[in-house]
Amino acid sequence: MVVNLFGNKGKSASLDWILVCLGNPGDKYENTRHNVGFQTADALGEKLHTPIQRLKFKALTATVEYGGAKVLVMKPTTYMNLSGEAVREACQFYKLPPERVLVVCDDVSLPVGKLRLRKSGTAGGHNGLRSIIGQLHSDQFPRLKIGVGEKPHPDYDLADWVLGKFPKEDRAVIDRTVDRALDALECAFSQGLDRAMSRYNG
Repeated sequence: MVVNLFGNKGKSASLDWILVCLGNPGDKYENTRHNVGFQTADALGEKLHTPIQRLKFKALTATVEYGGAKVLVMKPTTYMNLSGEAVREACQFYKLPPERVLVVCDDVSLPVGKLRLRKSGTAGGHNGLRSIIGQLHSDQFPRLKIGVGEKPHPDYDLADWVLGKFPKEDRAVIDRTVDRALDALECAFSQGLDRAMSRYNG
């Protein structure tokens, strides 16, 4: 027997989207490759003059209007590999299906600064995505991936790479990319995922 965790499949009357921006909490993880999701959330908060700081659903949150949609922005306060716990709690509360959860995360298979928006997919080795898939029992949620570049050589430890900070030359690229990510999210919310994919997956 399959249990529906999310109520009716229609969107919640009180919320259009949950925007989950992934990262690890704590000062030592600031500005690391794995935390570009957090950086995106903070940039959105600055743009809308709304800090992402209300503790709810095991996450720092804020409810905003963006792209004509009412959006709950989340920065899970668990570590990356438990991110799905916060997402599941929010989905259950708002009765939103996975299709209304948009996740922002890093991707080591993409060049630094490249964006890729997808409607669904596997975890691709990303612990945050793996946790969300496990908690929602579905991989049918969109995700906006921000390229942070591949490991410098095959023997380089992946954890060391994603938990490392960007070198100066990449930092400026990532800052510009986060600004484009905000534009892509606004387009996705206002004009739909297909339009945003065609415009920003270049």
